[in-house]
Amino acid sequence: MVAPNPALNAYKQNSVTTASPGELTLMLYNGCLKFLTKAKKAIEDKNIQEKNTNIQKAQAIIAELMSTLNMDIEISKQMLPLYQYMNRRLIEANIKNDTSIIDEVIGLTTEFRDTWKQVIQMTRQQQYGNAQQV
Repeated sequence: MVAPNPALNAYKQNSVTTASPGELTLMLYNGCLKFLTKAKKAIEDKNIQEKNTNIQKAQAIIAELMSTLNMDIEISKQMLPLYQYMNRRLIEANIKNDTSIIDEVIGLTTEFRDTWKQVIQMTRQQQYGNAQQV
């Protein structure tokens, strides 16, 4: 077991507390991908406890993403059923120990994460682009 690194823990805590809402959403997507990858490996290793724990962590992140949607915005109305679908698929993957379902959810999460990353980059360019041309 690796000993806890206080400096790394402080860095992680600081990166979360100083992140913009957009960066926090990106962190959620990355965390979800991490737990899905661990769950897939646990299924392959026949470690049912680890699989269940990591799928539940991914589901908690998806629930958080659902709870932060602003339903006054049209895209949020389109995202909610997609998140609900992902959650249902993870329940099915957990019951059936099916890595192909986890791969499907990884694909959707990766797509959302990559799109979100582009939105953050475009927003930064719009906000700071003129200042960088000085």
